[in-house]
Order: sequence, then structure tokens, then C-alpha cells
Amino acid sequence: MEAAAPASHAAAAGGLRSRQYAVLAITFAAYASFHASRKPPSIVKAVLSADWAPFSGPRGPHRLGELDVAFLSAYAVAMFAAGHLADRADLRRLLAAAMVASGATSAALGAAYFLDVHSLAFFLAAQVASGVVQSAGWPCVVAVVGNWFGHASSRGTIMGVWNSHTSVGNIAGSVLAAAVLEFGWGWSFLVPAFAIAALGVVVLVFLIAHPMDAGLDLQAMEVEMNGGSGEEVELLGEDKKEGEGDELEVEALSELPRAIGFLEAWRLPGVAPFAFCLFFSKLVAYTFLYWLPFYIRHNAVAGQFLSHKASGILSVVFDIGGVLGGISAGLLSDKIGARAVTSALFLFLSIPALILYRTYGSISMNHNIGLMFLAGYFVNGPYSLITTAVATDLGTQDAIKGNSRALATVSAIIDGTGSVGAALGPLLTGYISTRGWNSVFFMLIVSISLALVFLIRLAKDEIVSKINSRH
Repeated sequence: MEAAAPASHAAAAGGLRSRQYAVLAITFAAYASFHASRKPPSIVKAVLSADWAPFSGPRGPHRLGELDVAFLSAYAVAMFAAGHLADRADLRRLLAAAMVASGATSAALGAAYFLDVHSLAFFLAAQVASGVVQSAGWPCVVAVVGNWFGHASSRGTIMGVWNSHTSVGNIAGSVLAAAVLEFGWGWSFLVPAFAIAALGVVVLVFLIAHPMDAGLDLQAMEVEMNGGSGEEVELLGEDKKEGEGDELEVEALSELPRAIGFLEAWRLPGVAPFAFCLFFSKLVAYTFLYWLPFYIRHNAVAGQFLSHKASGILSVVFDIGGVLGGISAGLLSDKIGARAVTSALFLFLSIPALILYRTYGSISMNHNIGLMFLAGYFVNGPYSLITTAVATDLGTQDAIKGNSRALATVSAIIDGTGSVGAALGPLLTGYISTRGWNSVFFMLIVSISLALVFLIRLAKDEIVSKINSRH
């Protein structure tokens, strides 16, 4: 009997880990599909500006920028409400519904090609609808992962790896949209639309949003995450009598903390500075997300202009750099225990990376690929870190006594504020690019500098705290 107990506990610990891996995999695929469905507008920009009214002609870049801001402004505004809703709703059903609805709005944009629609109002309306339904995705997946990993000591690394879903989604969306572009730009929307809708069904059937939904003891799970022995992990109802298990489940549900208020979440330490930092850093990241294929198409590499398809595929190099940048930022922040210092370092180094890419990226294809990779590495590092590990830190900090129902609200505030900047960047690029791309890169460098300003005090506090702890 004594030998059987450790084996039973080990099996329970293994069951916990397998559930955690499943949650990571499903939420990774889910949010990657959101980003894949956002990528087609950037891939088809050059085609629309060439021969599809109302985006062709001298005002074409302006209208393409307005199309981006329609999606991103709706996304940013709806994000705040989505976070509030996610802390109160069934995360699994809300996420699945958002994915299926996102597939429908993307398919509507693709249908415009086959139905020969040239109304700017239609495109704007479809983008607004898409922004609203997609806003529920981020607070849902962050809350789910926070439920399962909110107390993990290495969550910076875990979420750095997990957050590569944004870049993986961008890469998948770029490749899919570019691969079918030759058959008509409508297919560039329809293929990602089908993918996100299908994955929405997978989320509805398989996702377990909270450990309690799987009958896991939250206290034992926290011990396991912090390096406790497998002997301390047990499943509700497996080592208990049936009646006692029911009683514990009712008691656990009755003790759920109240969801935190919106203004209360804004006042939490660190939330406002990181939110405004993300405003400017996400402005830069989304400018590349929506305009990089267009930029490559209209700027010669080694004296030659690339095709629409080649430009879209080449742009994935930026996202590949972003994958490694996000993972590196998470690893470094865990190692030194300083999220603000890590973010500031990456932001600072992204300035020379952008200057080098703009100045020397046109010399040869090798220069273009290497410098684009470097720019993606440093630009996406802090963006990835702030939207995941930092948001989870702030949403589970001591000031709210580990209230897990604050996590979606805090995540939505940070990412929603960042999304306002994300809406502004592509819009400004649509207007500024007509005056030359040097002006666009100047705007990006100013934005990064302002993002650094909001991190100065937090980074200083982290450094002082490290010095004091050593003494």
C-alpha cells in the first residue's frame, strides 16, 4: 500500500502536466489562427492598390490605412469590454464563439472579390465587425493560460515560448495568403477564415479553461508549479469519498473571488506605465504587420522589385525574428528577474536595428533578410513580454491577493491600450509613406523612444531593488 501511494501521486502529477501541455497547445493554435486571419490585408495591399477600386489611384494608400484603422480602432475599443466580459463569462465558449465569428468576418472580406464589391463602406464595416469579435481572443487565452500557469516561477520563459503564436500566426497567414493570391485575392481571406473557424470548434470541444473544471485541487497545483513534490498533488474526487468531493467542489465554487473593476485595475501598480509603453511599442509592431509586404514590394532589393507573392513570403523573416525575440526576452527576464529592464533593453536595441534595415536592407537579399530578422527580434521582444508575462504578473500581484479573476481585465487594459497605438501606426503610415519611407522609419524610432520613457522609472526601481537585495 505504501509503494502504491507515491505511484498514484506521480500519476496525478503527470496528469496535471499533460493537461497543462494540452492547454498551451490549444490556446497557442487558437491565437495563432487569430493572427493568421489578420495577415491577408497586408498581403493583398499591393494588389488592391494596383487595380481594385476604391484602393487604386493616388489616394489608395490613404484608404488602405483607413481600412487598417477601422479594424484596429474597433479592436482596441472593444478590448476593454472584452476583458471585463472574459472575467465573468465561460472562457471556453466565449473564445470559441469569437473564433467562429472571426472566420465569418474574414470570409465576408474574401467574398467581396467574388461578388465584385467596390464599396469602401462595405470594407470598413467588415473590418469593424472583425475588430470587435477578435477583441475577445486575447483576454480569453491569457486568462486561461494564467489560470494554469499563473504561479509558475518560470512563466516568463513559458509565456515567451507560448507567445510565439503571434509570429507563428503571422507566418502561417502570410504563407497561406500569398500561396493562393494568384487565384484571386479573395482566396487569401477565405483560407485563413476556414482555419480559424475550424479551430474554434476544436476549442469548444477540447479546451479546459480552469483547473477546477478538470477537478484539480488548486492549492496542490500551486505546490507542484513551484517545485513541490508530486506526492502533494491530488485530484478532487479521486482520493476523497464521493460526497466529500461534491462538498469541496461547491465550497471552491462559492469562494471564487469577485471580478475586479475596470478603474480599480487601472490603479494597480505598474499597469498604467506598461500599458502606455505597449501603446508605442505595439504601434511599431503593427506597422510592420500591416505594411511590411507593401514596403518590400515598393522598395527594390539589389536593384530588383519583388512580386506580390515573393514580397509576402519574404516578410515572414520579420516574424521569425519575432519568435526568437519573444522567447529570448522571456528567458532573460526570468534569469535576471526584471521585466522592465529586459523590455527597455530590447526597445533600446531596436532603434539601431531599424536604422540599419532602412539604410542597408536594399543592398542585397542577404542584407535584407539578416537586417529584417534583427529588426523583428528586437521589436517583437518587448511587445511579446509585456502582453504575456508582464500582464500575468500584474494581474496576479500581491496588491489583489492573487485574484485570478482580475487577469483578463488587466490583460485587456494593457493590450487594449497597446491596440490604440496599433491602430494609429498603420493609419499614419498610409499618409506618411506618400512623403517617403524615411519619414515612416523616423516615426517608428520616435515611438520606440517614447515607449522607453514610460519604462524608465520601473526599470530604475527594479535595478535599485536588485542592488538592495544583494546588500
